[in-house]
Amino acid sequence: MDWPHDPDGEEGSEGRRKYGHAVLAKKVDEDEDFPLTAEEYVEQYGDHPVRIDYETVVSVADIFEYVDQEEFEDFPDFHKSLGRALREADWWPYRLEQA
Repeated sequence: MDWPHDPDGEEGSEGRRKYGHAVLAKKVDEDEDFPLTAEEYVEQYGDHPVRIDYETVVSVADIFEYVDQEEFEDFPDFHKSLGRALREADWWPYRLEQA
């Protein structure tokens, strides 16, 4: 896919130092952007790449296909919703091992 910028460049995952949730969160200002709708976020960033792991890159729009909220009240609400979406899509590389 042709991305509007390099997924590993300074606008993307900062040379592979930032993945998934961190990339999505850096696109919003906690103090100024809320409340925020999913539609607004996807309209602005939908074609941006998000590195999930060392071999997987998806678009913001792909992730938001799994988001079940239309509006986010604040930054924690946004974060929780995206975490649920990433887990539902099986794009959450961290697993809690049950004993």
